[in-house]
Amino acid sequence: MTRFAIRILIFLFAGWVSLGAAAARPPLRKGEVVVIPLQGEVAPSLVLFLRRAQKEAESGGASAIIFDMDTYGGRLDSAEKITGILNHATIPTYTYINTNAGSAGAIIALATKHIYMAPVSAIGAAAPILSTGEDLPPTQKDKTVSFWSALVRSNAVRNGHNPDIGEAFMNKEKEVKIGDRLLHPKGSLLTLSAQEATEKINGKPVLADGMAESIEDLVKKAGLKGEIVKFEPSGFEQLAFWLTALAPLLLLGGILGAYIEFKIPGFGVAGIISIICFALFFLGHYFAGLAGWEAVALFVLGLILVLLEIFIFGHSTIIVGVLGVLFMFASFFWAMIDRYPGQSFWPTGQMLRIPLLNMLLTFLGAALAIALLARFLPQTSLYRRFILSTTNPPGPSLAGLPRSFATALPLAPGMQGRALTILRPSGKAEFENHVVDVVTEGEFISAETPVAIVSTDGMRVVVRQAES
Repeated sequence: MTRFAIRILIFLFAGWVSLGAAAARPPLRKGEVVVIPLQGEVAPSLVLFLRRAQKEAESGGASAIIFDMDTYGGRLDSAEKITGILNHATIPTYTYINTNAGSAGAIIALATKHIYMAPVSAIGAAAPILSTGEDLPPTQKDKTVSFWSALVRSNAVRNGHNPDIGEAFMNKEKEVKIGDRLLHPKGSLLTLSAQEATEKINGKPVLADGMAESIEDLVKKAGLKGEIVKFEPSGFEQLAFWLTALAPLLLLGGILGAYIEFKIPGFGVAGIISIICFALFFLGHYFAGLAGWEAVALFVLGLILVLLEIFIFGHSTIIVGVLGVLFMFASFFWAMIDRYPGQSFWPTGQMLRIPLLNMLLTFLGAALAIALLARFLPQTSLYRRFILSTTNPPGPSLAGLPRSFATALPLAPGMQGRALTILRPSGKAEFENHVVDVVTEGEFISAETPVAIVSTDGMRVVVRQAES
């Protein structure tokens, strides 16, 4: 099992490194113009990709971000998250409408500072509808339109666009007037062609800064400098979406796997499951643009400290172990915080909301599961089979001794013997020349250490280190 486990770990490590290399690209040079495709349906996987791409662009010193847009829309909740991401931008943002910016696409375009349109393109018609294409029920529609109209107006004002136009994209009862000119009467949703959006009224464009034949033409007309660099989805954004959504379950699986691994001697399936769960947790948050390798390094440091406490210091001090556990949980927390370049190191309440919820769910689930395992695991036949097959040390030291379970030898609290194997916390001890399967109250006890029986419960014998 040990060799198999080592092979599994090597495979996971190699796979993780190769995935990271596949997703990596040459580092950005300061001043480059980053082009991010925003095409197809607006969906949760697109949110993860845009977040990661924008963070890379800002961290790399890009001079501007251009969103190459061609979408008929999608989920409004994803559009809301994307507008929130764009509102964190610290460098100029552009939208190039390459054919379509419908529905959710129009909302996202209004969250960028500048809009350019291809000669044959359109933007607008952002009214909320059901996923089936049907209209919302009247009350729900009024509430949804009211909320989104306010959000769209806010984004438009923030980025220097006409808020009435943004609201008319969503609300067919909105009339749009610019000066004395009626641009759009109420009664229908507003949709603008490239020519209509770039028309100047009173010396100012209706919405878009201008028309461009291509991204290169946009860069020239906008006066941007620097080489154009195009980002593409890594192929792991959809996987990252599911892994981040399942973060509490992955943490729970990792914690329970580690607990069972320490309860059962040797290295086996539980340890492999624990490592896989933790690896998937960090990998998902890495591809989602939430975590870097720093969080992984902090987790590994914490794990090393815990192992040093167990195998080197031998419980002579608990400071190293406690510090290691704190580092490990801090790495989980760090990985889930959505921090943007330039933000303060100390997270805000909004940034802590999701990580705190995930950690709370994980701790509650882990506490309940560990309590059940501690009560019933030692009584299972599978547990005893592992104990019998993995805890006997090699050599004749146990071969010549009669082996016994608790029921084959009168055992009572206070009876003293010695540990034959490392009790971590289960193993074997000798009492009156009989080998007995025992478990401690949680502490680890080295082999050849005097032990005393605390209690017996059927097949379960609980011991602790005897006082010298």
